[in-house]
Amino acid sequence: MPAPAAPARQSAYKGRVLSNRAIAYMTILSVLDQSPIRAGGSAGDAIHETLELAGLADRLGYHRYWLAEHHNSAGLAGSAPEILIGQVAARTQRLRVGSGGVMLSHYSPYKVAELFRMLETLFPGRIDMGLGRAPGSDQLTAMALQYSDKTFSPDQYPHQLAALFAFINDAMPADHPFARVHAVPLGPTTPEAWLLGSSDQSGLMAAYFGCGFSFAHFITGEGGPSVMAAYRQNFRPSAGLAEAKGSIGVHVICAESEAAADRAARSRDLWRLRNDRGIHLPVPTVEEAMAYEFSPEENARAAWHRQRQVIGDPDQCNAKLLALGRDYGVDEFVVVTVVHDFQVRKRSYELLAEVFGIS
Repeated sequence: MPAPAAPARQSAYKGRVLSNRAIAYMTILSVLDQSPIRAGGSAGDAIHETLELAGLADRLGYHRYWLAEHHNSAGLAGSAPEILIGQVAARTQRLRVGSGGVMLSHYSPYKVAELFRMLETLFPGRIDMGLGRAPGSDQLTAMALQYSDKTFSPDQYPHQLAALFAFINDAMPADHPFARVHAVPLGPTTPEAWLLGSSDQSGLMAAYFGCGFSFAHFITGEGGPSVMAAYRQNFRPSAGLAEAKGSIGVHVICAESEAAADRAARSRDLWRLRNDRGIHLPVPTVEEAMAYEFSPEENARAAWHRQRQVIGDPDQCNAKLLALGRDYGVDEFVVVTVVHDFQVRKRSYELLAEVFGIS
């Protein structure tokens, strides 16, 4: 005898009825904001749109709001996540707020520990310290950030992480030269630590240091589920985290219809194509993207990028995200949305919140 059907639940989305099977009650939605600059807008507009979007995400019931770090870019305005974190946290009530992420290769671990100790003191229990090792810039800009004649080596990154976690937890070994150096202000709580990455090395380092791991599916989907599985298998409990905690960063464009979502995505297609060529410009209008004559190779490149994006109406986005969640074994999606029209961008987050039942 077949099992009874799941009871229906009314959704505000177009007044239709969605089954409980179509809604992930335990799904966690979060935001990654790169502060994209729109063609016709300014970097200042992008930063103020970040603050407005954060307020909306807070009201809608999103869990985290992460601010990205990029430098020397005409397309992305978020160069100082540590400053934006404080501004967003001060303007919101429920959100956890953090970096997605601080590019630790540029900085002193001690100074990063002080910054996040200060943020945790101002907003206890709400701060995430997300870390990455990508430059978030071109190599010349990376040199300017470090202002040193020493070239950063990836081999240094684990040592930077070890020092940062020792400083942030005030647990520097007694025989370390910096044992008497404390990252102040000290307090009873510490930021929640995450490593962000798109490689097996990042996942294994997150496992070794016992912190959360967010896989950047929006950068690459290659081998992501196996990277997440290896992170879990190798996880070592730490003072901050008893068991593995994973999420994935996904680029999503959700609109009232599939056609509307596809149209909004055209501007990102062209923007991403330009970025791949080292041409960093504001996000073009849909009209500019529609008028652009893509070559067969460019069309193939755009289609390849779209394979790892989630684009569609609310039901389609719901199904695609849940499928990704099953592949990765995660229930938290850190959603990044880059489109030209800010109202379309906000509406995308609204529709996602609605179809997942978090609002």
